[in-house]
Amino acid sequence: MKEQKNNTMEPDFFTAFAQPSALHHSPLKNDVVQGEKRKFINPTSYNNPKLEELQMLLIDWINTTLKQEHIVVKSLEEDLFDGLILHHLLEKLGSLRLDVEKIALTEKKQKRKLAVILEAVAQCLQLEESQLKWNIDSIFQKDLLSTLYLLIAIAKHFQPDLPIPSNISVEVIIIERTLTGLRTENAVECITENRETLEGQSKADAFDELFTHAPDKLDDVKKFADGVILLLLIGQLGGYFLNLREFFLNPNCATEMLHNVNLAVALLTDGGLLDFPVNAEDIVNRDMKTTLQVLYCLYSKYKTKET
Repeated sequence: MKEQKNNTMEPDFFTAFAQPSALHHSPLKNDVVQGEKRKFINPTSYNNPKLEELQMLLIDWINTTLKQEHIVVKSLEEDLFDGLILHHLLEKLGSLRLDVEKIALTEKKQKRKLAVILEAVAQCLQLEESQLKWNIDSIFQKDLLSTLYLLIAIAKHFQPDLPIPSNISVEVIIIERTLTGLRTENAVECITENRETLEGQSKADAFDELFTHAPDKLDDVKKFADGVILLLLIGQLGGYFLNLREFFLNPNCATEMLHNVNLAVALLTDGGLLDFPVNAEDIVNRDMKTTLQVLYCLYSKYKTKET
Protein backbone atom coordinates (compact mmCIF):
# COMPACT_ATOMS: atom_id res chain seq x y z
CA MET A 1 0.00 0.00 0.00
CA LYS A 2 1.39 3.35 -1.06
CA GLU A 3 1.84 6.02 1.53
CA GLN A 4 -0.73 8.75 1.11
CA LYS A 5 0.80 12.13 0.44
CA ASN A 6 -0.06 15.03 2.65
CA ASN A 7 -1.62 17.72 0.41
CA THR A 8 -1.77 20.32 3.16
CA MET A 9 0.10 23.51 2.21
CA GLU A 10 1.29 26.41 4.25
CA PRO A 11 -1.49 29.06 4.32
CA ASP A 12 0.74 31.86 3.01
CA PHE A 13 2.04 29.73 0.18
CA PHE A 14 -1.45 28.67 -0.85
CA THR A 15 -2.78 32.24 -0.69
CA ALA A 16 -0.01 33.59 -2.87
CA PHE A 17 -0.91 31.29 -5.76
CA ALA A 18 -4.52 30.28 -5.27
CA GLN A 19 -6.12 33.68 -4.72
CA PRO A 20 -6.73 35.56 -7.97
CA SER A 21 -5.24 38.99 -8.24
CA ALA A 22 -7.70 41.87 -7.94
CA LEU A 23 -6.24 43.15 -11.19
CA HIS A 24 -7.66 40.14 -13.02
CA HIS A 25 -11.16 41.18 -11.94
CA SER A 26 -10.80 44.64 -13.42
CA PRO A 27 -13.31 45.33 -16.19
CA LEU A 28 -11.02 48.12 -17.39
CA LYS A 29 -7.55 46.63 -17.64
CA ASN A 30 -7.81 45.54 -21.27
CA ASP A 31 -9.10 48.93 -22.39
CA VAL A 32 -6.48 51.17 -20.82
CA VAL A 33 -4.57 52.96 -23.57
CA GLN A 34 -1.01 54.20 -23.43
CA GLY A 35 -0.55 56.97 -20.84
CA GLU A 36 -4.10 56.65 -19.51
CA LYS A 37 -5.10 56.00 -15.89
CA ARG A 38 -8.21 54.22 -14.76
CA LYS A 39 -9.40 53.14 -11.36
CA PHE A 40 -11.91 50.70 -9.98
CA ILE A 41 -13.06 49.51 -6.58
CA ASN A 42 -10.85 46.82 -5.12
CA PRO A 43 -12.95 43.63 -4.79
CA THR A 44 -11.97 43.52 -1.11
CA SER A 45 -14.14 46.62 -0.57
CA TYR A 46 -17.30 45.15 -2.05
CA ASN A 47 -18.33 43.76 1.32
CA ASN A 48 -17.94 47.12 3.01
CA PRO A 49 -21.28 47.57 4.91
CA LYS A 50 -21.35 51.32 4.22
CA LEU A 51 -20.81 50.74 0.51
CA GLU A 52 -23.62 48.18 0.49
CA GLU A 53 -25.83 50.67 2.35
CA LEU A 54 -25.13 53.32 -0.28
CA GLN A 55 -25.95 50.95 -3.12
CA MET A 56 -29.22 49.85 -1.52
CA LEU A 57 -30.23 53.46 -0.90
CA LEU A 58 -29.64 54.38 -4.55
CA ILE A 59 -31.41 51.25 -5.80
CA ASP A 60 -34.45 51.97 -3.60
CA TRP A 61 -34.43 55.59 -4.74
CA ILE A 62 -34.42 54.63 -8.42
CA ASN A 63 -37.10 51.96 -7.98
CA THR A 64 -39.33 54.33 -6.02
CA THR A 65 -38.86 57.09 -8.59
CA LEU A 66 -39.62 54.78 -11.52
CA LYS A 67 -42.32 52.70 -9.83
CA GLN A 68 -45.01 53.83 -12.29
CA GLU A 69 -42.81 52.71 -15.18
CA HIS A 70 -42.67 49.22 -13.62
CA ILE A 71 -38.86 49.36 -13.63
CA VAL A 72 -36.99 47.35 -11.02
CA VAL A 73 -33.24 47.80 -10.58
CA LYS A 74 -31.32 45.04 -8.83
CA SER A 75 -27.72 45.93 -9.68
CA LEU A 76 -26.52 49.46 -10.33
CA GLU A 77 -23.66 48.68 -12.69
CA GLU A 78 -25.45 45.83 -14.49
CA ASP A 79 -28.79 47.60 -14.99
CA LEU A 80 -27.70 51.15 -15.80
CA PHE A 81 -24.83 50.69 -18.24
CA ASP A 82 -26.85 50.94 -21.50
CA GLY A 83 -28.61 54.22 -20.65
CA LEU A 84 -32.17 52.86 -20.70
CA ILE A 85 -32.91 53.38 -17.00
CA LEU A 86 -30.86 56.59 -16.86
CA HIS A 87 -33.06 57.89 -19.67
CA HIS A 88 -36.25 57.14 -17.71
CA LEU A 89 -34.72 58.62 -14.55
CA LEU A 90 -33.85 61.95 -16.17
CA GLU A 91 -37.24 62.19 -17.83
CA LYS A 92 -38.96 61.59 -14.50
CA LEU A 93 -36.77 63.81 -12.32
CA GLY A 94 -35.96 66.64 -14.68
CA SER A 95 -38.77 66.44 -17.19
CA LEU A 96 -36.05 66.18 -19.84
CA ARG A 97 -37.00 65.05 -23.32
CA LEU A 98 -33.94 63.60 -24.99
CA ASP A 99 -33.67 62.83 -28.67
CA VAL A 100 -32.68 59.20 -28.26
CA GLU A 101 -34.23 55.83 -28.94
CA LYS A 102 -36.28 54.35 -26.14
CA ILE A 103 -34.64 50.98 -26.63
CA ALA A 104 -31.19 50.64 -28.22
CA LEU A 105 -30.38 47.05 -29.12
CA THR A 106 -26.88 47.21 -30.54
CA GLU A 107 -23.73 48.21 -28.66
CA LYS A 108 -23.11 51.10 -31.04
CA LYS A 109 -26.61 52.52 -30.51
CA GLN A 110 -26.40 51.99 -26.75
CA LYS A 111 -23.15 53.93 -26.50
CA ARG A 112 -24.55 56.70 -28.70
CA LYS A 113 -27.61 56.92 -26.46
CA LEU A 114 -25.48 56.90 -23.33
CA ALA A 115 -23.35 59.74 -24.74
CA VAL A 116 -26.44 61.92 -25.23
CA ILE A 117 -27.69 61.15 -21.73
CA LEU A 118 -24.38 61.90 -20.03
CA GLU A 119 -24.06 65.14 -21.98
CA ALA A 120 -27.54 66.13 -20.76
CA VAL A 121 -26.51 65.31 -17.18
CA ALA A 122 -23.40 67.49 -17.45
CA GLN A 123 -25.41 70.41 -18.86
CA CYS A 124 -28.24 70.07 -16.36
CA LEU A 125 -25.85 69.87 -13.40
CA GLN A 126 -23.64 72.60 -14.93
CA LEU A 127 -20.51 70.49 -14.70
CA GLU A 128 -17.35 71.04 -16.70
CA GLU A 129 -15.63 68.04 -18.22
CA SER A 130 -12.84 68.29 -15.64
CA GLN A 131 -15.41 67.88 -12.85
CA LEU A 132 -16.84 64.63 -14.16
CA LYS A 133 -15.87 61.47 -12.30
CA TRP A 134 -17.37 59.23 -14.96
CA ASN A 135 -17.35 58.88 -18.73
CA ILE A 136 -19.10 56.92 -21.45
CA ASP A 137 -16.63 54.05 -21.42
CA SER A 138 -16.54 53.57 -17.64
CA ILE A 139 -20.36 53.53 -17.35
CA PHE A 140 -20.77 51.26 -20.36
CA GLN A 141 -18.12 48.90 -19.00
CA LYS A 142 -20.22 48.54 -15.83
CA ASP A 143 -17.72 50.22 -13.53
CA LEU A 144 -19.37 50.52 -10.12
CA LEU A 145 -17.23 53.47 -8.94
CA SER A 146 -18.18 55.63 -11.94
CA THR A 147 -21.81 54.57 -11.71
CA LEU A 148 -21.97 55.56 -8.04
CA TYR A 149 -20.44 58.97 -8.73
CA LEU A 150 -22.95 59.57 -11.52
CA LEU A 151 -25.99 58.59 -9.47
CA ILE A 152 -24.88 60.56 -6.41
CA ALA A 153 -24.47 63.68 -8.56
CA ILE A 154 -27.93 63.21 -10.10
CA ALA A 155 -29.53 62.56 -6.71
CA LYS A 156 -27.93 65.60 -5.07
CA HIS A 157 -29.18 67.83 -7.87
CA PHE A 158 -32.75 66.57 -8.22
CA GLN A 159 -33.41 65.30 -4.69
CA PRO A 160 -31.01 67.01 -2.26
CA ASP A 161 -32.94 65.69 0.76
CA LEU A 162 -32.04 62.09 -0.09
CA PRO A 163 -30.14 60.86 3.02
CA ILE A 164 -26.94 59.79 1.27
CA PRO A 165 -24.56 58.28 3.87
CA SER A 166 -21.55 60.49 4.52
CA ASN A 167 -17.84 59.71 4.66
CA ILE A 168 -17.87 56.44 2.68
CA SER A 169 -14.37 55.39 1.65
CA VAL A 170 -13.28 52.42 -0.45
CA GLU A 171 -10.01 50.92 -1.54
CA VAL A 172 -9.35 51.49 -5.22
CA ILE A 173 -6.86 50.12 -7.68
CA ILE A 174 -5.42 52.59 -10.18
CA ILE A 175 -4.22 51.15 -13.48
CA GLU A 176 -1.88 52.89 -15.89
CA ARG A 177 -0.48 51.46 -19.11
CA THR A 178 3.17 52.37 -19.56
CA LEU A 179 5.76 51.41 -22.14
CA THR A 180 6.72 48.42 -20.01
CA GLY A 181 3.17 47.24 -19.38
CA LEU A 182 0.45 47.74 -16.78
CA ARG A 183 1.33 49.60 -13.65
CA THR A 184 -0.98 49.39 -10.63
CA GLU A 185 -1.34 51.46 -7.49
CA ASN A 186 -3.55 51.05 -4.43
CA ALA A 187 -5.28 54.01 -2.81
CA VAL A 188 -8.24 54.94 -0.62
CA GLU A 189 -10.94 57.12 -2.15
CA CYS A 190 -13.77 58.94 -0.39
CA ILE A 191 -16.97 58.50 -2.42
CA THR A 192 -19.21 60.68 -0.25
CA GLU A 193 -18.20 63.79 1.64
CA ASN A 194 -17.97 64.29 5.36
CA ARG A 195 -21.28 65.91 6.32
CA GLU A 196 -19.75 67.92 9.18
CA THR A 197 -17.19 69.38 6.80
CA LEU A 198 -19.91 70.32 4.34
CA GLU A 199 -22.02 71.95 7.05
CA GLY A 200 -19.01 73.91 8.24
CA GLN A 201 -18.25 75.04 4.71
CA SER A 202 -21.88 76.01 4.17
CA LYS A 203 -21.81 78.05 7.38
CA ALA A 204 -18.62 79.83 6.29
CA ASP A 205 -20.13 80.56 2.89
CA ALA A 206 -23.18 82.09 4.59
CA PHE A 207 -20.95 84.40 6.63
CA ASP A 208 -19.02 85.44 3.53
CA GLU A 209 -22.34 86.17 1.81
CA LEU A 210 -23.40 88.32 4.76
CA PHE A 211 -20.15 90.29 4.66
CA THR A 212 -20.58 90.96 0.96
CA HIS A 213 -24.26 91.79 0.70
CA ALA A 214 -25.33 93.04 4.13
CA PRO A 215 -22.43 94.89 5.76
CA ASP A 216 -24.86 97.35 7.36
CA LYS A 217 -26.19 94.54 9.57
CA LEU A 218 -22.81 93.78 11.07
CA ASP A 219 -22.27 96.90 13.19
CA ASP A 220 -24.06 95.36 16.17
CA VAL A 221 -21.54 92.52 16.20
CA LYS A 222 -18.91 94.96 17.46
CA LYS A 223 -20.87 95.35 20.70
CA PHE A 224 -19.76 91.85 21.73
CA ALA A 225 -16.07 92.81 21.70
CA ASP A 226 -15.84 93.40 25.47
CA GLY A 227 -17.53 90.07 26.28
CA VAL A 228 -20.18 91.56 28.56
CA ILE A 229 -23.24 91.06 26.32
CA LEU A 230 -21.91 87.66 25.29
CA LEU A 231 -21.62 86.52 28.91
CA LEU A 232 -25.06 87.82 29.84
CA LEU A 233 -26.51 86.12 26.76
CA ILE A 234 -24.87 82.78 27.63
CA GLY A 235 -26.23 82.99 31.17
CA GLN A 236 -29.74 83.88 30.08
CA LEU A 237 -29.97 81.20 27.39
CA GLY A 238 -28.33 78.60 29.62
CA GLY A 239 -30.64 79.40 32.49
CA TYR A 240 -27.99 80.22 35.08
CA PHE A 241 -26.69 83.34 36.85
CA LEU A 242 -23.14 84.56 36.39
CA ASN A 243 -21.61 86.06 39.53
CA LEU A 244 -20.72 89.65 38.78
CA ARG A 245 -17.42 89.14 40.60
CA GLU A 246 -16.35 86.63 37.94
CA PHE A 247 -16.17 89.18 35.13
CA PHE A 248 -15.89 92.90 34.48
CA LEU A 249 -19.31 94.46 33.94
CA ASN A 250 -17.69 97.70 32.76
CA PRO A 251 -14.29 96.73 31.39
CA ASN A 252 -11.87 99.66 31.17
CA CYS A 253 -9.04 98.08 29.18
CA ALA A 254 -8.21 95.35 26.69
CA THR A 255 -7.01 93.04 29.46
CA GLU A 256 -10.38 93.14 31.22
CA MET A 257 -12.19 92.65 27.91
CA LEU A 258 -9.98 89.67 27.13
CA HIS A 259 -10.77 88.19 30.54
CA ASN A 260 -14.49 88.43 29.79
CA VAL A 261 -14.23 86.85 26.36
CA ASN A 262 -11.98 84.05 27.60
CA LEU A 263 -14.59 83.28 30.28
CA ALA A 264 -17.33 83.23 27.63
CA VAL A 265 -15.32 80.89 25.40
CA ALA A 266 -14.64 78.60 28.37
CA LEU A 267 -18.35 78.45 29.22
CA LEU A 268 -19.27 77.65 25.61
CA THR A 269 -16.60 74.97 25.38
CA ASP A 270 -17.60 73.35 28.69
CA GLY A 271 -21.21 73.36 27.53
CA GLY A 272 -20.30 71.53 24.32
CA LEU A 273 -21.37 74.44 22.12
CA LEU A 274 -18.00 75.05 20.47
CA ASP A 275 -16.55 72.40 18.18
CA PHE A 276 -13.74 74.58 16.84
CA PRO A 277 -10.94 76.62 18.46
CA VAL A 278 -11.64 80.29 19.13
CA ASN A 279 -9.04 82.96 19.75
CA ALA A 280 -10.52 85.37 22.29
CA GLU A 281 -8.30 88.16 21.00
CA ASP A 282 -10.09 87.99 17.64
CA ILE A 283 -13.39 88.86 19.30
CA VAL A 284 -11.81 91.64 21.36
CA ASN A 285 -10.29 92.98 18.14
CA ARG A 286 -13.81 92.95 16.64
CA ASP A 287 -13.18 90.25 14.07
CA MET A 288 -16.69 89.88 12.73
CA LYS A 289 -16.37 86.40 11.28
CA THR A 290 -15.11 84.89 14.54
CA THR A 291 -17.78 86.68 16.54
CA LEU A 292 -20.52 85.55 14.17
CA GLN A 293 -19.32 81.96 14.35
CA VAL A 294 -19.58 82.03 18.13
CA LEU A 295 -23.03 83.63 18.01
CA TYR A 296 -24.13 81.04 15.46
CA CYS A 297 -23.18 78.27 17.90
CA LEU A 298 -25.49 79.85 20.48
CA TYR A 299 -28.24 80.24 17.91
CA SER A 300 -27.94 76.62 16.76
CA LYS A 301 -28.17 75.38 20.35
CA TYR A 302 -31.08 77.51 21.56
CA LYS A 303 -33.07 78.41 18.42
CA THR A 304 -35.92 76.05 19.36
CA LYS A 305 -36.00 77.08 23.03
CA GLU A 306 -39.29 78.62 24.08
CA THR A 307 -39.06 82.15 25.45
